[in-house]
Amino acid sequence: MAIESTLVLVKPDGVARGLVGEVVGRIERKGWRIERLELRTLDRATAEQHYAEHVERPFFGELVAFITSAPLVAMRVTGEGAIAGMRTLMGATDPLQAAPGTIRGDLATAIGENIVHGSDSPDSAERELGIFFPA
Repeated sequence: MAIESTLVLVKPDGVARGLVGEVVGRIERKGWRIERLELRTLDRATAEQHYAEHVERPFFGELVAFITSAPLVAMRVTGEGAIAGMRTLMGATDPLQAAPGTIRGDLATAIGENIVHGSDSPDSAERELGIFFPA
């Protein structure tokens, strides 16, 4: 398995609920490295760039409004199989479908406020890391 990097966000609901340490702890216990970590509030342009693949979807406006509503924590997480592994650690997007033991299964309460985001492929990881942590 290859060493790779992925973007992980603790969304505004996770920050507001004091779950940053829980998410960071789960990442570190998996043995992955957090190479960059930043608390920030996204501007609308950055949020729209991040969610560009959803621009035609009916929920696009809600995604942008939520992600810009309060501070989030952005991380560059690196390790063996980090992209797919992080997706597994996060659990299904819908917390009602997420397995116990996953971040969303244990901590999230609603599909629209589901604590974390993680890149879903190597291409997405490269694009998203470029938005949040440009070289």
